[in-house]
Amino acid sequence: MKKILAIAWKDTRIRFTGWFDWVFFLGLPIVFTVVLAGGTGGSADARVRLVVVDQAGSPLSANLIAALAKSEAVRPDVQPSDTADSQFTQRRVSAVLVIPPEFDLAHLEQGSIQLELRQQPNNMNAVVAQRAVQAAISRVGSAVDIANSSVAEAEGIKPFESEAARQTYFETALQQAQTLMEQAPSRISQAKGATQDPIEYDPRANSSAGQLITWVFVPLIAISSMFAGERLQGTLRRLLITPTHKATYLIGTIAGQVATALVQMLLLVGFGIVVMKVNWGHAPVALAILLVTSALAAAALGTTLGTFVRTEGQANGVSIVTGMVMALLGGCWYPLELFPQLIRTAVKILPTTWAMQGMLDIVLRGQGLEAVLPVAGVLLTFAAVFFAIGIWRFRYE
Repeated sequence: MKKILAIAWKDTRIRFTGWFDWVFFLGLPIVFTVVLAGGTGGSADARVRLVVVDQAGSPLSANLIAALAKSEAVRPDVQPSDTADSQFTQRRVSAVLVIPPEFDLAHLEQGSIQLELRQQPNNMNAVVAQRAVQAAISRVGSAVDIANSSVAEAEGIKPFESEAARQTYFETALQQAQTLMEQAPSRISQAKGATQDPIEYDPRANSSAGQLITWVFVPLIAISSMFAGERLQGTLRRLLITPTHKATYLIGTIAGQVATALVQMLLLVGFGIVVMKVNWGHAPVALAILLVTSALAAAALGTTLGTFVRTEGQANGVSIVTGMVMALLGGCWYPLELFPQLIRTAVKILPTTWAMQGMLDIVLRGQGLEAVLPVAGVLLTFAAVFFAIGIWRFRYE
C-alpha cells in the first residue's frame, strides 16, 4: 500500500510542476463553463438594465420608477448623474433615463414635462428600454388622466373651496386610480401548446456538465503520456526490476490520477452549485457513482492508449485530440439532438456520450440513482474492456 501511495504522490507532484498545470486543472474549465453558459447565471433577472437618474425625487417620479420595476422587459437601476454619464460613455449600459426636476403633478397637469432617454446607437436593448419607458409613461399618464377627469366631474358638481382642497382631491383620486389599475383583471389569457421541444437544453446545466467531462477526460486520457515518458527515460524498467510488481505500478499510477480527477470534478461541481446555480446536489449518491465510473472509464482509455503511443509528445497530442473529439461528439459542447440520427446512434460507442447522458439526467432532468445506474454500468463496461486491453498490452519498453 505504501508503494501505491508513493507512486501516486510522485505522479501528482510531476503533474503539477508549473502554473500552467493549475490553469489547465481548474482555470480553463471554469472559463469555458462560464463562457458557454452565457454568463454565470447567478441572477435570475434577465431583463435589460435601465439606468435611471431621478433629478425630481417626487412622488410622481417614484411612481414612474415603480412602474418600470414591474416591467418584464427592463430593470431600473437608479444612479447619480455622474455615474450614469460615465457608464453610458463607456457603453456599459444600453440606455439612460433622466427624470427632470420638474417631474411632478403640477407640471404634469400642465403638460410641460419632457423626459430624456439616452440610447446607444444600433442597440436592440436600447430599443427594448424605449418601449418599456413608453409603456410605463402611458400607464402613469392614464392614472393621471383618470384623476383629472374625476377632479373635473367633482368640480362640476360643487366647486372646491380652495386650490389646496382641489390638489388634495386630485392626489386622492390619483392614488385610487393607480390602485384600481393594479387590481384590474388581465384581459389576455395565455395558453401553452402541448408540443414539447425535442431538445432538452439549459445553458448553465449543459455547460457545467459538458466542460466537467471535457476537462477531466483529457488529462485522464493523458495517462498514456506518463507511460510513454517513463518507458523512454528508462525509469519504468528500473522501477519494475525492484521489488515492485507491475500491478502495484499500474494501480498506483491510475489510482493517483483518478483521485486527482475526482478532486477536480468536485471543485467544478461546487462551482456549478455556488456560482452557476446548477442543481448538482439533489442526488449525491447518484452523482458520486457517476463521477467515479466516468473517471475510471477515462483512465482506462488512457491506459490503453499508453500501450500504442511511442513518445510522450505523441501521447500528449493524441490524448488532447481524442478527448476533445470525444467530448464534441458526445454532446459535451452541443446538444446531441442537433446531430443527425446516424451520428447520434454511432456516438454511443463513446464513454463521453454516456457520461454526458448521466450528468444531464441529474442536473437537467432531475433524476436520481435509478436513472444513473444503467449509465454507470455502461461506463464500468468501458473501463473493464479498456483496462483489460491496456494491461494485456503493457510493456516495459
